[in-house]
Amino acid sequence: MAVALLNLSGCGLGYALMRCWVRVALCWAATGALLWAVLPAEPEGAAGGVVVGYLVALALAAVDGARVARRRAVGGSWRPVVAAGAGLVLLAVPAGGVVAYGSAQDEAVEQLLLDRLDRGDRSVEAAAGKSFAEARGDYQAALAVYRDLGEEHAGSRAGKLVPKRLGAYYEAVSAPYRRKELCAAVEPLAYLRTVPRSIDRKLLGDLAGYPDGPLAASLYACGVSKLGAVPKDGGDSDELGELLRTFPGSAEAGKVGPAVSRKISEQNRAVRGSDPCAARDALRRLRTAALALPDESVSALAPRTDGGIQDGGYACGVAQFKAKRFDQARLTLSEFAASYKKDERGARARDIAIAAEIAGIRAAAGKHLPPSVSPGGVRMELVISNDAPDGVEILYTGPVTGKTAIKGCGSCSTRSGPSASLSACKARGKSYPHVTLWLPAGEYHFLYKHRGGSSSTAVSSYADGSRIQPGYRYTGCTYVTSSPSFGVGPSDALTHT
Repeated sequence: MAVALLNLSGCGLGYALMRCWVRVALCWAATGALLWAVLPAEPEGAAGGVVVGYLVALALAAVDGARVARRRAVGGSWRPVVAAGAGLVLLAVPAGGVVAYGSAQDEAVEQLLLDRLDRGDRSVEAAAGKSFAEARGDYQAALAVYRDLGEEHAGSRAGKLVPKRLGAYYEAVSAPYRRKELCAAVEPLAYLRTVPRSIDRKLLGDLAGYPDGPLAASLYACGVSKLGAVPKDGGDSDELGELLRTFPGSAEAGKVGPAVSRKISEQNRAVRGSDPCAARDALRRLRTAALALPDESVSALAPRTDGGIQDGGYACGVAQFKAKRFDQARLTLSEFAASYKKDERGARARDIAIAAEIAGIRAAAGKHLPPSVSPGGVRMELVISNDAPDGVEILYTGPVTGKTAIKGCGSCSTRSGPSASLSACKARGKSYPHVTLWLPAGEYHFLYKHRGGSSSTAVSSYADGSRIQPGYRYTGCTYVTSSPSFGVGPSDALTHT
């Protein structure tokens, strides 16, 4: 019995008592193999097969030791008693080893969890310096680590550090807000509001409600900064709408209406400034933005932009003409005249649009705006006939501005050759479609726009200039040549009699 107890210590001491050194060596080999397999302690513990194998080996050593001891003296009657006592005492060695190994295993688990916590911290550090869109994956990975440690391993050293780490986490995510980068702060702060859905609120404490105030402030400041501005990404911003929907009772939500009102007033004044086009466009965007907001008291401000948009449309077209952007001026003023038919500036806008269209081909027509008042005095007669198969529209600007049209000459045809201008409108006994204009004396610019239609020849617009002098009657002729070109004759000039 004593030998069996001594062998259970794992050191083969029972065999040593009987001087069975080979069996002692085998016991040491088995114990060494166990130590080699289980040390250093791993968080998952020793493999079950190794432990079972070693326990079987100990049992075999104990049984074999007892069997051998029956056939061999161990040296006096007192020695078995002492050996048995020593065996019982030495059983504390493997028991103590199990306890020590359990403690080492627990420490290994703690180190594993601390390493995991460190990985979460590194994910937060890796997110620094990135935009939130780029850093979102790092932040989500770190949060997953903190959630696991705080909820599943709350009693570990790493788990107890999670609340402090979450404070640093919130601080890192909300860094743009502290740097006063309020538009950039909106997305990360909105993300922080979702964190309590995925982690125990007890771990967050006061952090759970932290993002609300900064997010409301950021939505307001960012939204106001974009009011009336051209969207940088081509899309419409909705920070103010998000503010009114998410924090309708906040102090920031109450500021939205006054802020929109101020912006509208600023841009209404700006249409009388140096850049009326930008002010008009800003008012259009303000109108759209106000109508889209969910607060009726704010959307009711939209009509306050209408007058500025109307005034800005006219002022913008005039400014574009003065800046020699004639195509833009023509489109702007034509739109103005068509949209505001009751505006007394409509006729003036149409005149400037006509001059702009002529100036687009003949730059001299855009040296200055057309006169706003027609001159008095005698007017001269100008008769223009059409020797072309299709109709023609005639635009003119000078002391007066306007446009007229002549229908096509059904019996006329496209002309060719160098003498085309000499025979245009000269056929005896033939009545050509014509129009009569009564014009004050002065320098005029004309634009002849062929309508196309029955003619198979491509015809382009033609511009020319002429001087109307007092005391004369003027005639002109339009015709189409197969060059192709479109002209007024004879010799591309008006004749007077």
